[in-house]
Amino acid sequence: MSSRPGVVLLLGSALFAAACDRQAAPPEQATAQGRAPVSDEVVAAPAPATKSEPGTFDRSHKGEAAPAAAFTAPDGRRVTFADFRGKPLLVNLWATWCAPCVAEMPTLDDAAGKLGDTVRVLAVSQDLDGAAKVAPFFAGRKFRHLQPYLDPAIALSTAFQANLPVTVLYDARGREVWRRMGGYEWNTPEALAAIGEATGA
Repeated sequence: MSSRPGVVLLLGSALFAAACDRQAAPPEQATAQGRAPVSDEVVAAPAPATKSEPGTFDRSHKGEAAPAAAFTAPDGRRVTFADFRGKPLLVNLWATWCAPCVAEMPTLDDAAGKLGDTVRVLAVSQDLDGAAKVAPFFAGRKFRHLQPYLDPAIALSTAFQANLPVTVLYDARGREVWRRMGGYEWNTPEALAAIGEATGA
């Protein structure tokens, strides 16, 4: 008697379980799922289960040190977050192909202007093509306060295990205050008050 029906049944059960385990990405975050892949489009590996929820300020990582991964400054130097210690730091990971990222960039630029010298704002691109994509993007948008930092190796998105955009606030010692997944209006009073947590304001 053939065992083929039993094998088919087991295979079907496994496929059903795998499908149930998949979770759709939140609408305010960008992923490559459901679209034809683009040459420079990358999404970090699925994040482990944490308290992070899109649309909220997640403080479950409060006190953690910033990742040691290196990325490229606008002048071509290799830097890490440790190079910015001494002043609070707001880090935004984004990409030119990420619609929510592009939508929030003008508000991030405006927030950087409002914050002045109190908090340093870094917009770190996760585009694989690096300056070839990011330089024209910045030139076309004419941002007044943001500078194009690059991470074509996506070391930072891998470290945070998050889809784009993700924004992380660090205090002056390089310890995390909170992170926020998904797009946001960074120049609102609510956003600026949240950023003020790093300065005690």
